[in-house]
Amino acid sequence: MTLNFDIDSNDTDDKTGLVSSESPWRKCLDKIPARYVLAVLGFFGCCNVSALRVNLSVAMVSMINNTAAYGKHASHECGGPSHSNVTKDAPDGEFNWSPNVQSGIVGAFFGGYVLMQIPGGRLAERFGGKWLVGLGIFCTSILTMLTPVAARWDIRALLVLRVFEGLGEGVVFPALHCMLGSWLPKYERSIFTTLIYSGTQIGTVIAMPVSGELCYSDKFGGWPSVFYVFGALGCFWFVFWALLIHETPEKHPHISKAELILIQTGKDANRNQALPIPWKSIVTCVPVWVLMITHFGQNWGFYIFLTELPTYLSSILHFDIQSNGFLSAIPHLMYAIVGWIVSYIADSIRKKNKYSINTIRKVCNGVGFFGPAICLVGVILVGCDYVWSVIFLTLAMGFNGCTYSGFMVTHVDMSPHFAGTLMGMTNGLATTAGFIGPIVIGRLTQDNETLTQWRIIFTIAVAVYTVTGLLFVFFGSAKSQKWGLNTESDMHVMEKEEKISNVD
Repeated sequence: MTLNFDIDSNDTDDKTGLVSSESPWRKCLDKIPARYVLAVLGFFGCCNVSALRVNLSVAMVSMINNTAAYGKHASHECGGPSHSNVTKDAPDGEFNWSPNVQSGIVGAFFGGYVLMQIPGGRLAERFGGKWLVGLGIFCTSILTMLTPVAARWDIRALLVLRVFEGLGEGVVFPALHCMLGSWLPKYERSIFTTLIYSGTQIGTVIAMPVSGELCYSDKFGGWPSVFYVFGALGCFWFVFWALLIHETPEKHPHISKAELILIQTGKDANRNQALPIPWKSIVTCVPVWVLMITHFGQNWGFYIFLTELPTYLSSILHFDIQSNGFLSAIPHLMYAIVGWIVSYIADSIRKKNKYSINTIRKVCNGVGFFGPAICLVGVILVGCDYVWSVIFLTLAMGFNGCTYSGFMVTHVDMSPHFAGTLMGMTNGLATTAGFIGPIVIGRLTQDNETLTQWRIIFTIAVAVYTVTGLLFVFFGSAKSQKWGLNTESDMHVMEKEEKISNVD
């Protein structure tokens, strides 16, 4: 069923029939800029995406039989902090899954996730991103609540369910990126993109400790409650997304004229038309390939912090489980905070037109890549000094938050028309780091984990950050691409950007 709205409907009744335009709720909601509503719900949507992705990793500790032999032994090179002598034993689980089976269960998600990156972006460009984002998270939430049933029924059922969860989440970021191309004024891209996508960090900060507490709580039923709680939250979020979010500013029934003009300024009037995608021009465009490699470099480092940092803190620095959960979350919080601050600065600089968008993106991305590389060198050098190790790891993630105003928003800068497809392409390649990284780390630490082996792991991350960061600085571009332009209006915007670039 299609609902048609007039752009200027502030003086008419709400045609949805859901909420009267004269109701106090409607009047209150109309005072909030429509793009702010998108930003807030997009933020919480990303929180859900992150929580639905990491909850299994935390719950797995309580799901498996802790008496199983893993063949690994923690290093005793570092004494560890004096306060970490008392640990909380994990309850015995009901599944005798080997480490390889556990890796397969976690990896099955990424199998489905990778498959939907490019299709998700293209579908959003042709049919809109609202329902792809909403239903992607909603379906994943429903499947998440079925995880305990599938796990107890058959391992094959769980593997299939995880693949479908990946398919559901796989469309979210490309479709969301496509919506940002329609909704964001060009001088607010950094701050709004950062605000929305920082939800993935905040979701991790919340999901890790909450999942741990739910696993150990008999009151809530133990590990199954992790999947019920976060699945229910995803369904709850979907209701608000379905009712309050609209595909484009032009289709929003209560957007103010001033906000609509602000969003449309400098954009093609036919921005929301489905266009044939210029595949040949895209795949032969050097900046696109550089963007893909840069995204891979980011994910390589990020997945180490997301999935392997708790292991390093436990096996090498010997933090107890309570401290480990807290310390693993702090870097992600720092990532979000720095991202918010830098995005505000980046957009403020851009509004003054002193520097081109190309320069701003490269500086932000350079800090976001070279900063973590330097900090990881610090981690390598301090060795067993757990205080400085935690400081350097936290600073590394903080610097990495600058990438929100770097390569992360470059897809929209290069071509708002095809931002969804570009995000699907780069994120599809980048997600392979989720497969390759654990394999490399597993090979390096297959018999036991030592400080020397982890220094090699961090050295590889330093090299990846440095090489991909340099590639973006020298060969990347945030300039509007000719193949991504549709009309003379777009060409005028590109010419204006080039004039500013020549002044840098």
